Amino acid sequence: MKNLIKARTIITAHNNADFDCLSSMVAAGKLYPDGVLVFPGSQEQGLRDFFIQSATYLFNFYSLKDIDPESVQTIVICDTRQQSRVPHLAPLLRKKEIRIHVFDHHPESEDDLQAASSTVLPWGSTAAILVSLLRDKGLDLNPEEATIIGLGLYEDTGSFTFASTTEHDLKAAAWLRKKGMDLDFIADFIHRELSAKQVSILNELLEAASTHNINDVEICLTSITTNTYVRDFALLVHKMMEIENIRVLFALARMQDRVHIVARSRIPEVDAGKICASLGGGGHPYAASATVKNKTLAEIQDELFGLLYSHINPQITVNSLMSSPPVVIEQDRTIAQASEVMTRYGLKAIPVVGKDSLHCLGILEHQLADKAQTHGLGELAVQEYMLGNVHTVKPSESIYAVIEIIINQGQRLVPVVADRDILGVITRTDLIKTLIEEPARIPESLTPGGSRERNIKTLLRNRLPPDIYALLLQAGELARQKGYKVYAVGGFVRDILLHSTNLDIDLVVEGDGISFAMQLASQLGGRLRSHKKFQTAVVILPDKRRIDVATARLEYYEHPAALPTVELSSIKMDLLRRDFSINALAVEINPQNFGRLVDFFGGQRDLKEKNIRVLHSLSFVEDPTRVLRAIRFEQRFNFHIGSQTKRLIKNALQLNLFHKLSGKRIFQELKLIMAEESPLPCLQRMQEFDLLTAIHPDLKLTAQKEKLLEKIEKVLDWYDLLYLEPKPERWKVFFLGLLLGSKQEQIHHVAKRLDFPGKLEMFFIQLKKDIQKARDSLFWWQKNQEAVSRIYFILHNLPLEGVLFLMASSRQEHTRRHISMYLSQLKDTSVDISGKDLKSLGLSPGPAYNRILNLVLTAKLDGQAPDRNSQLQLARKLIESVGQQAEGRGKREN
Repeated sequence: MKNLIKARTIITAHNNADFDCLSSMVAAGKLYPDGVLVFPGSQEQGLRDFFIQSATYLFNFYSLKDIDPESVQTIVICDTRQQSRVPHLAPLLRKKEIRIHVFDHHPESEDDLQAASSTVLPWGSTAAILVSLLRDKGLDLNPEEATIIGLGLYEDTGSFTFASTTEHDLKAAAWLRKKGMDLDFIADFIHRELSAKQVSILNELLEAASTHNINDVEICLTSITTNTYVRDFALLVHKMMEIENIRVLFALARMQDRVHIVARSRIPEVDAGKICASLGGGGHPYAASATVKNKTLAEIQDELFGLLYSHINPQITVNSLMSSPPVVIEQDRTIAQASEVMTRYGLKAIPVVGKDSLHCLGILEHQLADKAQTHGLGELAVQEYMLGNVHTVKPSESIYAVIEIIINQGQRLVPVVADRDILGVITRTDLIKTLIEEPARIPESLTPGGSRERNIKTLLRNRLPPDIYALLLQAGELARQKGYKVYAVGGFVRDILLHSTNLDIDLVVEGDGISFAMQLASQLGGRLRSHKKFQTAVVILPDKRRIDVATARLEYYEHPAALPTVELSSIKMDLLRRDFSINALAVEINPQNFGRLVDFFGGQRDLKEKNIRVLHSLSFVEDPTRVLRAIRFEQRFNFHIGSQTKRLIKNALQLNLFHKLSGKRIFQELKLIMAEESPLPCLQRMQEFDLLTAIHPDLKLTAQKEKLLEKIEKVLDWYDLLYLEPKPERWKVFFLGLLLGSKQEQIHHVAKRLDFPGKLEMFFIQLKKDIQKARDSLFWWQKNQEAVSRIYFILHNLPLEGVLFLMASSRQEHTRRHISMYLSQLKDTSVDISGKDLKSLGLSPGPAYNRILNLVLTAKLDGQAPDRNSQLQLARKLIESVGQQAEGRGKREN
């Protein structure tokens, strides 16, 4: 097996590395002499050839797979700080204790990593930044190092012709020249001749070029299509700029299954980096790129024009659209008062402001206010159920910021603010009117289908077992035949996007779900269980797997914590009834759109940001069990509950909604929490919200209980590694831990609150007694140093969950060791003889059979009768003893 390199510090950069990236890594290696250089990979042929032919001879570059990940404590990242541009670092970035140092010259973005040390300057190259640090620290370079660093400096500044070039870049070049930088080598490399194939592609780009006047700025656009990947495409674009003296150029190239975009700008009016960022890429104002899949060249060109119109001298600003002064409501006014104001002015939503200021604190929607009143919450303050953390805009911003918020973020109303004070509002209706008047102004990336619907067919094929993938195809074909639309929904979709395994298929049918399920069961050779009231069905396959099928439906709640009333609906309304945005995702499986991901509520964004968010402010009022699910998902996926959702949880507890909730529903959610691999963090989070006490005071999590639950988890994990059958019901063991110190009467009260079935209540009461009895017996066994077989008979009749709890809760190491021996060696021990053998030895059937077999088992456990022959000999002696005893009794009776 290959020995991994121990490296406390690694130095790396973004994927698809360019020369600035490579040179920056070399320079950073001088600042971190103990650092190991990790090459991230490159698609540029020139860089790849250079790296292979030159750099590997001069510097010790490694692949990340050569590094021991456990040894890494610090990551130095050059020429980027965007997490999405360093996918090779994903496993290391998940380590909480990792330190990140960055050196970069790119503009900031929402995707930027949190770094312990950050050196970011708006210079023409990252190489120049690092050279200045080397110079200031008095560090020396040899000519080879100076030449490689200089190569990146020259490339990223366009040999100092790009508008982004600064005096610092020139100073860096001067210092490198003093250190022996080879200009002849750099000139040969940067200005190398094009191959015949590259000349041909360059001619295609020139012939396809067209010029467009966009808000008084001339833009050159060109595109090509090729069946193979074009290496050094960025070089060809740069050559085209030089040949035609173009000021702004956008070049598109369809290569195989994706479109590559390279943008270059020499004027401040066009920020190539911002435009490419909107297409999923990034870069500098003067040089940027992007790669787009699953779209045609024509679609991307249309989107590009929309973006150009939005970014270049935009004509429509927020100030010209907003309604002013706005109608507002103070945060301490009641929901009923807010509803009355919205009704009076015909508003769908209203901004919420501070009590003594015009600071915008949130938004309250009319529909939500009305629903809150039906739940009896009309007298609560507006601030309790308003939408907080809303997106706002400034008067000087363009219309496209509003489009993003209303269309993509789904916010009905956008407050216009200056210095936090609200000046006006723009509503969805205002935006629609503007877009009708100027429809060309909306770029495709800002439409609902553009950013929130994508196709994940390839992901489904790669992530799912072949039989499950085939099953979805078959269900989709059935939907087509019946004229329905069918979607896979919920956790199944969420976990595919999280790259987790979840084969529990939930289907939603826009049509007759029960009829669809009946035909699907027939095709798959399964059987059907249906529930007409809820329009749901379960298809049970021959191998016992289940497919849940539901008719697309809308649920509403007649009062807080009630069971839902169901009406037929569409996929959007069906998803709206779900608990969290990450569970409100759907994938269409009809053949014509197989794999189309539907995301109406920002679930993809919340998955990326690891955020648990409810779909509306009354979610916990309608179903308080969602609070427990929020905590379970937060801890399972290592996500965080959003601030708005956290506030709504606290509101639900203040309203005592859990007291209105049936014990059975709470118990089902608690079972799911305690069936998790690690339920303690869930219980700790519940304790933070005071949830356990709200359910029942005797469930409160104490320090003693926490320590015991930690031990229970370790014991259960240990037992899992034994791969023994049967498997314990994990939740029962954890629930015993939660009942630590509870007397029989307290258990009865907890069981009553959670609506335990009578048998389950008696199970826990009796189990606690049996555990204590076994604990006492083990104490005396150890004290009297009795035979090993005694352990077996003490523990054998105790349920497995009780044995595991006893092991976890025992304070004595030798007790835990003996219980461990019972579970791993003694538990499944049985004798090698049977009643047939006793009968053949002349013993008549009767109670003596059990006594003799138990004595033989005792002897086997104690090593006195290890095999069948010795056990038969012992049985014969025992039978003779029984016969002698019977004969003696007969004589006495006579």
